[in-house]
Order: sequence, then structure tokens, then C-alpha cells
Amino acid sequence: MANVTAATQDFTAPEAFEDNPGGSTTVRARRDDEAFSQHSANLSFEQELEFKLGNGLFKKIWVFAPASTLASDGLGPLYNARSCQRCHIKDGRGATPKGPDYRSASMFLRISTPGEPPQNLQAVTDYIGTAPDPTYGGQLQDFSPPGIAPEYRLGVDYSTRSIPLAGGETAELRIPSYSAAELGYGPLHPDAMLSPRMAPPMIGLGLLEAISTADILANVDEGDSNGDGISGRANLSWSREYQQIMLGRFGYKAGMPTLHQQSAAAFSGDIGISTPLFPSPAGDCTAAQTRCLSAPHGDGDVRGSEIDQANMDLVTFYSRNLAVPARRDSDDAQVLRGKELFYASGCTSCHTPKFVTQRLADRPENSFQLIWPYSDLLLHDMGEGLADNRPEGRATGREWRTAPLWGIGLTKQVNPDATYLHDGRARSLLEAILWHGGEAKPARDHVISLSPDDRATLIRFLESL
Repeated sequence: MANVTAATQDFTAPEAFEDNPGGSTTVRARRDDEAFSQHSANLSFEQELEFKLGNGLFKKIWVFAPASTLASDGLGPLYNARSCQRCHIKDGRGATPKGPDYRSASMFLRISTPGEPPQNLQAVTDYIGTAPDPTYGGQLQDFSPPGIAPEYRLGVDYSTRSIPLAGGETAELRIPSYSAAELGYGPLHPDAMLSPRMAPPMIGLGLLEAISTADILANVDEGDSNGDGISGRANLSWSREYQQIMLGRFGYKAGMPTLHQQSAAAFSGDIGISTPLFPSPAGDCTAAQTRCLSAPHGDGDVRGSEIDQANMDLVTFYSRNLAVPARRDSDDAQVLRGKELFYASGCTSCHTPKFVTQRLADRPENSFQLIWPYSDLLLHDMGEGLADNRPEGRATGREWRTAPLWGIGLTKQVNPDATYLHDGRARSLLEAILWHGGEAKPARDHVISLSPDDRATLIRFLESL
């Protein structure tokens, strides 16, 4: 296995199976905005039906209760979006708000205050305790029904900074400034910590979940024992599903252990829909928001929670099986040279190219696949420029999970308004690279020092992923 996943030293030709980054789940790369919306290529006929049912729930537009459509009511009362697809546009990345009068955005502000670790995580070394804001909860919601005030209006302003590059070129970075305007329930807690979040792409998530914990932890080097300046750390979180501490894999700071929990938490926080894992019909409403708590909801009919376990299983199956598109032009001479530059720049120290998923009897479609996510799924200090100064689990305010890169070259094909990084500040792949600091600063500086042609060639490789 180690030979299969070892980093290549040969950049004269593509590696074996490199054109299929999702293994046998890989699908043909479409040329339209449906490129991220295809099911895994190896699903059975029955599983395709399950996928399509899950897709229907992912796209479902929820409505306020009470409604004649009992299966679709329970929205909010406070919410960020009326469906999953409204944020994950075409199953890809979201978009930043356009002006102060936006009616839909794929972005919100997480919020927390300093606190103690929960009882079930107090034994975890370096776990940083936080608590929800006593008035606004765990995230800020910008929409609500008539008669109930929304929590805020997200404000985003940008200044710019020029970065000189070798060869006489320059790049302009957008520096974001976020504000929670028009607060509907009084001031935030004086110690409130805010962090923006942009909806990430959905492809390949089941394969990431299928990587063995041991293989991910094998790349942990908290004390930088090999002296390469990279000290990947694992985040740990509590699994509501399995009632135990588990490795965090999902979310920008790897704060979620499973796709099921990630999906259920999004239903609760983003849409205000109760699930068996997050049963509150008022979603993220707090005790200070009495009108929200007393508002009509969709709990208590034949579904039990506003979305029941059977339908949550369909959404989870859908999320696990959005396929990674095939590579394009992997044998192109410029792409191969760009791949060599990517490796030489040190990018693969965090963006680990390959894994083999574990054998899973209950998930044969994700089982024992050679995959190419270009991520180690670990936390890394990315420097002050990207710091949100808000911890999450073991992740400090400067640490982020390495983002998978598969499919990144199709990002703007799927959503022309999409941008990059956790808050969409980077308008191009080069800008995203130039924001890297901390452990990634040497790699960033190496890219800055490249000739213009070599820099363009490295970007060409990323666009082929």
C-alpha cells in the first residue's frame, strides 16, 4: 500500500490511474454546470434511485409551518437558506453577498465565546473550550418569517493590497472586513468571536469519510519531528451518532466527524430543520429569543422531527456519492511540468496527493479505492493573514484543515460567481496561494519566486485537477 500512495518522482508522464481521482466512482468531466452533480459511477441501479431521492431532499425548498405540505414545513424560524442547494450552488462552492440588499448568500458568520470543554471532551489534549453566544447561538441567521426579526445583516467590505511577484508581475489581494449589521436582538456578547464560512463543494465526501483514521493520523507531526516546518494536527470531536470521540474530517477546521452529523448540523443551523441528531424544532434559537422559540414548527406529525431518519439517510447517501470528475489533460506537457513545480514548491507537504480508502462491507462503492484528494485532512497554522482568531475543538484561531483540491479546476464552470478559501476572498487560484502563510509560507514564497511562465504552468496543473 505504501508503494501505491508514495509521492512520485517521475513527472514525464501521468501516474497510473491518475485520471480517475475518485477511483471507480469517477465520472466523465462534463463541460457544463452539472459537473459536480453526478452520482458515483459504480452505483447499482437501486443506489441510483437512492441518490436521486437524496438529491430531491438536497434541493427541497422548505416552507414555514404550519403548511398544507407537511413533508416540507418547519423552515426556521431563523435561517440562512431555504435549501441545501441554495448555499452549495450546483453542488459546488457558494458565492459572497452582492450588495446590502442580497436575498440569498452562501455565507454566514459562526459565533462563539470562550468557555470550558464539554464533559465528554475534557480528556482531549489541547481541546479549546467555547460556548455559543448567549443571545445569538452558534451562528448568525439573516432571514426569518414575518413578525420575527432576523438576527443580522452580513456586511462585507474589501480593501486591496498588491503583492510583487518575480518577473515584474504583481497580484492584488482582497482583504475582507466583516460586520454583523442590523442586529435584531441587541449587542453581541463582549467576548464574541466571529468567523465567516463559505459553502464548500460537495464532491468526493464519501471517499474522504472512507479513508482510515490510521492513515490520516500517520501524517500527524505536531512537534515537527522531521524538521520540514510542517506540523499537521488532528482535530477531535464528539460523535452524536456513535457517542464517542472521533477524528474530525469535515468543515473548514475539521470540526465534524461524519457526513451524517455534518448534514444534520447544517439542517439545524442553516435551515432551522430538526433532525434526530439535532432535535430542536427552533434550530439555533436561544432562550433569549422567545418569539422564535414559540413560533409554529413542523415537529410532532408523522415524521417525528421535521426531517426524519429515513430521509436523513437519503441526504447522507447523496452527500457521500457526489462523484469527482475525471482529470483533464493529465498527459499535457505543461500540466506535467506544473505538477513537478507543485511538488517542488512543497505544496504536497499538506496537500497529500493519494490515499487508498479502507475496505467497507456496507459501502462497497467507497471501499478500497485509490483516490487523489490532494489533502491530508489535518490542521495547519496558515498564518495571521488567514486567521479568524476563533478556535474550534483543537483548532486554534490560526489553524485550518487542508482543503481537498480535486475538481478545483471546474469551480467556476459550475458556478461562475464562485471564489476560493473559507470566506471567498480569493478570486483566483493564484490569489488563494498568495494568502497562504504560517506553515505554508515557504511554499507561497517559492511560488512568488517562480518566473511568470512557471507560475502560469503551476496554475495550469491545478486547473487540470
